[in-house]
Amino acid sequence: MSENYDIIVSGHLCLDMIPEMDKVPLDELASPGHLFEIGPLTLATGGAVSNTGLALDRLGLHVGLMTMIGDDMIGQSILSVIESRGKYLSNLIQIKPGHSSSYTLVLSPGRADRIFLHYTGLNNTFGIKNMDFDAISRTRIFHIGYPPLLPQIVANDGEELTEAFRKAHALGVATSLDMTLPDAQSVTGRMDWVKILRNALPHVDIFIPSIEEIIFMLRRADFDRWRGSVLSHITHSYLVDLADELIGMGVAIAGFKLGEMGFYIKTAPAARIQQINQLKLDANAWGAVEHWEPTFEVEVVSTVGAGDAAYAGFLTALLRGLSPQEAVTWACALGASNVETADAISGVKPWDETARRIQAGWQQKTLRIPEK
Repeated sequence: MSENYDIIVSGHLCLDMIPEMDKVPLDELASPGHLFEIGPLTLATGGAVSNTGLALDRLGLHVGLMTMIGDDMIGQSILSVIESRGKYLSNLIQIKPGHSSSYTLVLSPGRADRIFLHYTGLNNTFGIKNMDFDAISRTRIFHIGYPPLLPQIVANDGEELTEAFRKAHALGVATSLDMTLPDAQSVTGRMDWVKILRNALPHVDIFIPSIEEIIFMLRRADFDRWRGSVLSHITHSYLVDLADELIGMGVAIAGFKLGEMGFYIKTAPAARIQQINQLKLDANAWGAVEHWEPTFEVEVVSTVGAGDAAYAGFLTALLRGLSPQEAVTWACALGASNVETADAISGVKPWDETARRIQAGWQQKTLRIPEK
């Protein structure tokens, strides 16, 4: 019998290799010939398919993971990690004999923000031909993650990305898109992301990239001028303007992951919300609403996968029929839980356990976003 899913997560998958580097000074890391003593190595699956998909699984949803891996040792390691959390999770993963799987070296010297050394592997060729639309027809949400690391799907101004979402919409499935920050010197980093988004977003219901990603794609002059210090320049009016631009392109629920500053959403009018048939959202509650919350107080170990976990919290809240305000709270809670461990999944706790932590008075940070 064919399986039904709450959500299918498609796109980028890799193996993350995460050395413990707390005692390695960031400013000395580039010293030629210098030997640094580091701690144990954590091996974990990475990329949106793993980070978001496994977080959704831990939150109690029935999840399908739709992607490709090779039959090499890295691919075997990826499959072993995923199947250790549930054999069914690998049902939609294609294994390509004779091909190399993707991996990432994740460096956080001195607990600084992450530095990624990434090999794309089979993600280079992943596209619409690798998507099972019979399975997609049996899910409530179809989520694609990390298109900047999927060059095939964003080639020709996002032709395959657009078609994948168009076909999912035609099947009556809600659609969701997440990003990662492109390497500015890579093929995808030099693409016209304004065109890609204008083509794809009319077929996307939920789009919540990080603020850095969307400014790189839509406001490149600001991104370059701010030299990586995006959060220090963000104002409320800037967020509203960006979100309105995304809604104008067709998105129903737009928003931004703001790192330590939390999570922000803005939604289209009720008529657009009603078009997301699979979610059966209360259009009066979800239509034309704006909400921001800061993240929760935690001790940060690593920020690997924090945005993916936050997105998983938000999508789970949507599927549970919660209000916009509750969904944002859950996004902040899952993002905060994630950073308490070194890898992208271990910090994510089951729904009921996370709910008890929130209800027990878990404190959120005291922050504000300047108005202008």
